[in-house]
Amino acid sequence: MAHWARDWAVEEVFGLSAGLLNDDRLARALDAIAPELEGIVGSVGARPIDVFGLDVARLHWDMTSMSLHGAYEETEEGFPAPAYGHPKDRRTDLKQIQAGLAVTSDGGVPVFHRAYDGGAAEVSQVTAAMTSLSAMAGERDFLLVGESKLISFNNVGAMTDAGVGFVAPLAAARVPQGLFASLDPNAARPVEYAAQRDADKPADQRCSYRVLEDTMELAGPRQRDRVHHLRRILVHSSANATAAANARALKLKRTAEELDKLTRTAGTRYYPDADAVTRKIAQITRKRKVTAYLRTEVTTDADTRKPSLAWHFDQQAIDAEAATDGWYALLSNLGPDEADAAGILIRYKGQPTVERRYGEFKGPLAVTPMFLHHNRRIATLITVICLALLIFCLIEREVRRALLPATGLVGFYAFDNRTVRPTGRLILHALSRIRYLPAHNGAPPRILIPDQIQVRLLELLKIDPAQPRWTTE
Repeated sequence: MAHWARDWAVEEVFGLSAGLLNDDRLARALDAIAPELEGIVGSVGARPIDVFGLDVARLHWDMTSMSLHGAYEETEEGFPAPAYGHPKDRRTDLKQIQAGLAVTSDGGVPVFHRAYDGGAAEVSQVTAAMTSLSAMAGERDFLLVGESKLISFNNVGAMTDAGVGFVAPLAAARVPQGLFASLDPNAARPVEYAAQRDADKPADQRCSYRVLEDTMELAGPRQRDRVHHLRRILVHSSANATAAANARALKLKRTAEELDKLTRTAGTRYYPDADAVTRKIAQITRKRKVTAYLRTEVTTDADTRKPSLAWHFDQQAIDAEAATDGWYALLSNLGPDEADAAGILIRYKGQPTVERRYGEFKGPLAVTPMFLHHNRRIATLITVICLALLIFCLIEREVRRALLPATGLVGFYAFDNRTVRPTGRLILHALSRIRYLPAHNGAPPRILIPDQIQVRLLELLKIDPAQPRWTTE
C-alpha cells in the first residue's frame, strides 16, 4: 500500500504520508469501518441511483466465493464466518467466504453487495437480498435476473408476494427427461437478438436464437402448499448447439484413442488381467464423461488367461444426446403483457455483466489473495473493494455514455489504430500515465498529460486537468 500511495500521489492529494499506510494502520481502519458496514452499503450503494440516474428496473444478481488460506477457528459473531463449502475454484481443501453482487443492466454498476458465510447455501440468500434491493429501489418496480440458484419454492413465493419479477435458468437436473429431445428448433420462433461478440460478423455468421413457451408448476414440499405456475421459455442457441457438438466430437475422439491404446496393451504388464483393464476403462469413462454411450466387453482367454477388450459407442445414445444440443430453459413470473418469450430471453442475456464484474472484483481490484486475521476484517475488506468496484464501473459507464453515438475510442494501444470499446480497466490504465508535478520554487503545480487519449478521456469524464480540486482549495 505504501508503494501504491507514493506512485498515485496520495500525499499530494490527501496530505497523508505514504509511509504511514502500513499493515497495522490499514487493519485499524478496517476495524473502524466494521461496525458501520450496514449503513455504508445502504447509503453509498443507493446514492449513485439518484446522482447518476441509474436505471434499476432490471438488476442482475449472482454470488461468488473466495478461498482462504488459514484455519479461522475462531470467528466474531455478526460477520460472515469462513467455512468449507462448494468453492468456484474447486479448492475444497480450503475454507471460503462468499459474496453476492447486484448490478444494474444500465452500465453494470454494482449498487448492492453482501458477504456471506462460507458454508451458506446460495439458494437461501435470495430472499434477504431481494428485500434489501426492494428497499433500495424504493417505489420503482424492478426485475431480478439471476442463475439457477434463484429458483426454489420459497424464493419464488417470496418474490411473487413482494411483486418482484424474476428471470432465471432452470437447472439441468430439474428439466423433465426427454423434454429437449422432443423439441424441433425449426418450430420455434426466431428472436431478433445479436450477441456483442457477433456485432461485427455478417448476419449469416451470427448466433441465432429461437424460443418456444409453455408452463411449469413448482410445488412445495407439503401437500397443502400452494403451487406456483411459471412461464417456461425453451431457448435454442445455435452457438450452444455447435459448441456442444464440437465438445462431444472431441470427447469421443480422445476416448477412442485411449481405448484403442488400452485394447493394444491389454494383457501386458500394465494391464495383466481383466480387473486391471476394467479399472482403466472406469477411469477413462469417468474422466471423459462418456458413460451414457460407451459400451465395453472385457473377456479372458481360457488358455492364455490374457484379457481382451472390445468396445463401441452407442450411436442411438449419441443421437439422443445430440437432439438436446443448444436447448436450455428459462423460468419467469412475468406476465405476457410485460414481456413475450423473446423479451424474457433478451432480459436474461444481460446476466454475463455481473460475471464480468466478478472478474474485475478479483482481478484488477485484487480482492484475492486475501490475508487477514479474522472475519470482521474480511467482511470489511470485501465492502471496501465493492465500493472501489462501484467507482470503477461508474467511470466506465460515464465514458461510454459521453461517447454516444460512437461506441469506441482510438489510442488505447500503441501502434494500433483500431477503435476499442473502453472498459474500466483500459480507462484507468490509460489515465495511469498522467503525472502530477508538485509546486516547486514558486511555480504552481502542474498535471502532465503525455497522450491525446488521456485528454479525450478527461473531457468525456468532465474533468478539467488545469483545475484539479486539491490545487485550488
